[in-house]
Amino acid sequence: MRYTGPACRLCRREGMKLFLKGERCFSDKCAFERRSYPPGQHGRRRTKLSEYGLRLREKQKCKRIYGISEKQFVRYFEMATRMKGLTGDNLIKLLERRLDNVVYRMGFAVSRRDARQLVSHGHVMVNGKVVDVPSYLLRPGEVVEIKESSKNLDRVNYAIQLAQGRDIPSWLEVDFENKRGVFRYIPERSEVQIPVNETLIIELYSRG
Repeated sequence: MRYTGPACRLCRREGMKLFLKGERCFSDKCAFERRSYPPGQHGRRRTKLSEYGLRLREKQKCKRIYGISEKQFVRYFEMATRMKGLTGDNLIKLLERRLDNVVYRMGFAVSRRDARQLVSHGHVMVNGKVVDVPSYLLRPGEVVEIKESSKNLDRVNYAIQLAQGRDIPSWLEVDFENKRGVFRYIPERSEVQIPVNETLIIELYSRG
């Protein structure tokens, strides 16, 4: 099952900001800034993780950044193992191709969680057709846009306002005025800036 509880709790559990709540993560309201220790009764205790624990935490972190369930994560891992190239690189490439991730990366949502809602509620189109499946894997050249009747949504306009102050990844082409963009190409791992060591994830599953 996908986690649906407080997002800030996840950042505290992983010991770093995962930027799951958009602008709040950059403000003084950020729970991690105020309480950077893990949640729970024994959160302030310092414990040294085992090698297995380190690998597990890395997998959990990656899963939480992209907001996917355990079942989905395993499916992506299995897909990555069947692709040519390094399994770790392939895993990140697959996750970056998700429609909800691309909507977020393009700046049409303040977080991946918000992007997932936009997609599942039918506000996003791919190549002119509504796609309400957040896990849809985009292919190079596909056009992503906010549906005409949804272009005036406050949440979309607010997200774009914030996004215009940040860099858009090179594998995406975005037209903020028309609220549309193009998935230009599948990025290389070196182009994806996320605090994940996928090698530890591979070790977790290979020794499972």
